[in-house]
Amino acid sequence: MSESLLKYFRLLYDSIRFPIQVINTEGYVIYANELFTSQWGYTLSEIKEYNVFNDNELARREIKHLIQDALEKQKYSTVDNYVDSLLLNRDATIPLLETSIFPINYDNEIYAVLLHEDRTEQFLAEEEIKKARDMGNEAERLKNTFLTVLSHELRTPLNIILGYSTIIKENLRDRFTAEEKVYLDNLYSGSSRLFKSITQMLEFAQIEAGNYNMDISSYNLCEIVQNSIATNKKNAIDKNLDIKAYYEKQKIYVDMDLQCTETAINNLIDNAIKFTAQGYIDVEVNLLEERGIATCKIKDTGVGISSEYLDHLYQPFSQEDLNISRNFEGNGLGLALSKRYIEKMGGSILVDSIKGVGTTLTITLPLSKNQMRELPDTVSRSDIDFNKVLMFDDSGESYDLIKVFLRDTYNFEVYQFDNYDVSIINEKEYSVIILDVTKNLWDKCLEMVREIKENDPFKRPVLVLSSEFMHDKIAQFYQVGADKFLVKPFSKNDLLTAIEKITVQ
Repeated sequence: MSESLLKYFRLLYDSIRFPIQVINTEGYVIYANELFTSQWGYTLSEIKEYNVFNDNELARREIKHLIQDALEKQKYSTVDNYVDSLLLNRDATIPLLETSIFPINYDNEIYAVLLHEDRTEQFLAEEEIKKARDMGNEAERLKNTFLTVLSHELRTPLNIILGYSTIIKENLRDRFTAEEKVYLDNLYSGSSRLFKSITQMLEFAQIEAGNYNMDISSYNLCEIVQNSIATNKKNAIDKNLDIKAYYEKQKIYVDMDLQCTETAINNLIDNAIKFTAQGYIDVEVNLLEERGIATCKIKDTGVGISSEYLDHLYQPFSQEDLNISRNFEGNGLGLALSKRYIEKMGGSILVDSIKGVGTTLTITLPLSKNQMRELPDTVSRSDIDFNKVLMFDDSGESYDLIKVFLRDTYNFEVYQFDNYDVSIINEKEYSVIILDVTKNLWDKCLEMVREIKENDPFKRPVLVLSSEFMHDKIAQFYQVGADKFLVKPFSKNDLLTAIEKITVQ
């Protein structure tokens, strides 16, 4: 090799911080920089007899023809995990090399340049990242499985405890002493509080993990507020509070996830009642068409919030009064959850409060841009005999409780899911169809609801009962036609209200 050619290669490649070798048309290495010598362990003089075209390892890995293509066709190529016989013969670990093969022309002669980039550390780092990601995914899967199982295993027993506590309070209260009545009331209120805390903590864990998928559609905000007031009215009456609603229009459609909006508004109205000892709660729904939003204001005459605490209002597990003897029990998640729900739907929550005077919370939600939808349609009472319920329930726990809840109003016929046949729904005597859905029957029940809604000649409503609380999962049943999804545990009043709403126009 001439001095001028050697000088040319040194100028080009001595300063490059990658191993480089240059191959002539006969397959011999005519130049190698210091990094090549360091990594391969050979000087140029030690490999003067080495020929890439005679290297069996390069031939086996189909690298030889890429070098030939660079010399003969001036083609560029890249090789992942480059290995030759020189590397194999070393007493050292073979690095993971990404090699670029390209031609270079000097004085009308073509040479092939092999530039080797050591990707060992990058590969090991990527493997560690992949391993960490896989472990994270597995941890997330285990967490979600844990939350699902925990939800079911807690909600179903709580449904039984709360349900039968209600029955005992209604039917046997006169037989108890004053002290025993206190025991019963504490049993019921403690179970209710446990249920509410579990629900909020499970939902908060999901939404914070980013696993909370929303089903955004257009609904009438006024109707949702009206339903929430009806749900909470008994609590207000028990405290002698006046609760009123004002609607600028009867129909104001906004883009929302139905379940999330109901939960958020219920939380805010429940808080207003809880923190108000006397006075009133006003709920006002307005339309700000020029700004493209609807507002829902919830105003109370309760204890109010101090200005110092307002900055911490939406922090999870936060309470203004953290003393053990505080008057208002709760885990401090209601407002934190409501804020996250509303903001995920493109809305906001604003607060205006004076300590000792009261609080006004204002929800904003974007007005609908899509096709508007009413809440699930009801059916006409005149077309159906309203004295019999068709229920599907494999465990029997829900059936026994619901039968007691509705024994003064409805007769029952119950089937196991394995005995389901679409011909059953051809009987006119049923007024409502109820499914108690467990996790392992989820997909089957979705298909059942779809089939019932498509084939029922009397278009009867379908009520789904389940311990599932995730809104995106609940939305699956609404999408196939379910008229109402009731999450366990539920009270007798919840059940009666749900059935009345879906069966009476």
